[in-house]
Amino acid sequence: MELRTLRYFVAVAEELHFGRAAARLRMTQPPLSRAIRQLEADLGCVLLERSPAGVALTAAGTVLLDEAHTLLARADQARTRVTAAAGTATLTVGTLADSAEQAGIRLAAAYRARHPHVHVRIREADLTDPTTGLRAGLVDVALTRAPFDTTGLTTHVLRSDPVGVVLRADDPLAGRESLRLDDLADRPWFRFPDGTDPVWAAFWSGRATARRSGPVVRTAHECLQSVLWSGTVGLTPLGHPLPDGLTTVPLADMPPSPLVIAWNGTSPGPLVRSFVRIAVGT
Repeated sequence: MELRTLRYFVAVAEELHFGRAAARLRMTQPPLSRAIRQLEADLGCVLLERSPAGVALTAAGTVLLDEAHTLLARADQARTRVTAAAGTATLTVGTLADSAEQAGIRLAAAYRARHPHVHVRIREADLTDPTTGLRAGLVDVALTRAPFDTTGLTTHVLRSDPVGVVLRADDPLAGRESLRLDDLADRPWFRFPDGTDPVWAAFWSGRATARRSGPVVRTAHECLQSVLWSGTVGLTPLGHPLPDGLTTVPLADMPPSPLVIAWNGTSPGPLVRSFVRIAVGT
């Protein structure tokens, strides 16, 4: 049995649906179905009971799922140990603003405990690249915020945070319990530089409602300072600490911003897979 085929089986067994499993694996359904049928043929038994509503594990499938988890974990450990024996293993984690802090210190502690010999590098990107360097090959895995163009990437949502508008504390709207984007239509909003991911830029600039007449910014610090000094309007996930003189008001008609972990492709290396498992479990 190939490890890749086992990963396919685990996805179907956990999703209990070929369509969802194919989406999770970033592949089409026909080759996934063929791979599972070939696995059943190789083993000489039925692993999944198929129906229009989805699939269910047979007794043999339940046993294989348990064994597959063990085998895949051992394969990851073997790759990690071999990599460590060949030299210092390195994992580069991309972050955006305070996304690493938002993921929690337990993630760093748990990863160090699991991989004490792995050197972890942190690369903080500016707001022009929500993938934090994934597409350019500068990082192995990213802790960032959605939405952004995920073509060629795999993401997993860690949590979603409501979004609010950042205003000066003396702004006439600062005392409101909540606002809507239309309440801010005549305000100057900060802009991202040309070439910024369009999905990302549209979300954080208030979409079509915003008048993109404010200053061009690249960092979260520049965003906050432009609000403080110029009265520019900006958005932020609620709960973030702000400098004195600024406040946030919830936006009733803005969708939440997911905190996500992202990586290239569908078959990451063992260090990235371990990072994802730990991040999801902490």
